[in-house]
Amino acid sequence: MTMHETAQKAQQLKEKLVSIRRALHAHPELSFNEINTAKTVAQALRDLGMEVTTDVAKTGVVGRLSRGEGPTIALRADMDALPIQEQNDVSYRSQNSGVMHACGHDAHTTILLGAAELLTEAFKQHSCEGTVKFIFQPAEENPDDKGLTGAPYMIQEGVLEDVDAVIALHMCPWEPVGHVQLNDGYSMANVDIFHGSVIGTGGHAAYPHLSHDPIRMLGPVLQSLMSIVGRRVTPMEPSVVSVTQIQTGSASNVIPTEVNISGTIRSYGQDVREQLISEVEKAFSLTRSLGGDYTFLIERGEPALYNHASMNTLLQKVIQSIYPNFQKKFAPFGLGGEDFGYMTRVVPGAMFFLGCALQDGHVRDLHAPDFDIDEDCLPIGAAILTETVKWFLQGKGHSISGESKGVTVDGA
Repeated sequence: MTMHETAQKAQQLKEKLVSIRRALHAHPELSFNEINTAKTVAQALRDLGMEVTTDVAKTGVVGRLSRGEGPTIALRADMDALPIQEQNDVSYRSQNSGVMHACGHDAHTTILLGAAELLTEAFKQHSCEGTVKFIFQPAEENPDDKGLTGAPYMIQEGVLEDVDAVIALHMCPWEPVGHVQLNDGYSMANVDIFHGSVIGTGGHAAYPHLSHDPIRMLGPVLQSLMSIVGRRVTPMEPSVVSVTQIQTGSASNVIPTEVNISGTIRSYGQDVREQLISEVEKAFSLTRSLGGDYTFLIERGEPALYNHASMNTLLQKVIQSIYPNFQKKFAPFGLGGEDFGYMTRVVPGAMFFLGCALQDGHVRDLHAPDFDIDEDCLPIGAAILTETVKWFLQGKGHSISGESKGVTVDGA
């Protein structure tokens, strides 16, 4: 079977894309510090003759292609790495100690640069009319001291104001090359962090009867926290409450005055999100019936990623057109967080997961120190993004009627 023209052109870029990805992987940068990554991206876009805006949301880069009249579509890639020490013994291993591209953002950035090159050629050949924005976003992984990641800042600075639709992809280490995963509706989770304290009076460990021991009160609180999902919140809704930190005590002969507890709350629907937060606070309030008290603080993170069906329909048709033998899996991506969810609350959009698993029998999870990818996925991702843009600008295979800008998802 003859390879689709866009897939063929993307495949011709493979060696270049691998080189870019490995250079980015070897020099990872943390959230809001993607200075050299941004310089590399901006220069690559300028070399294509593209209009480029830098310093968006501090370190973000936006490229723009435009010709004639037509709609505007945005493609988004995240650029930041994680505070993880890489364990891979490869030539492109991270050279920045304690920092690693363990979530595939190096690949996302590379793939979008590949799509930028392919679409620049398409615009020169007059095969597209309209506008494409190439959004290279900082800080998807970790928020700043205001609790915000890169996406909301880019939105605040107007990056999506003239955009009709937005598309992104993500590495999928649980599927091999030649597989894609898509899902309509909620696909990744609301992310909230809770901080609570169980407060007692403390005292001498030899005389526990003279104090209100917060460690004694901790037991019922933990039991209650662990009973929320599936007991007080329906198991029919995806949700998680996980306790991840418990801190207390200073000496073996001192009963502390308080125990500090932190953890994460994950959910899809907004109603469930609010119910979970309420139930977590109720668990801490049990301390008052035991002679103690509590404090409770919630940090609201990124919203659940909502994929619009119209954009997924377009993606499915594009993938079938250029890669007819690919396996398509339809399922939510899990309860991880993804700040692309901010963007699909503003304009219709979707994210798909692209198979990248190395076929060597070793499972490599996202955010793990041995994460790596099969680089055959790089030209595939570039081809899918490129062809999706072409179809969108030509009005083929999709309709976003009823999915206007500023769409409100589940009361959010």
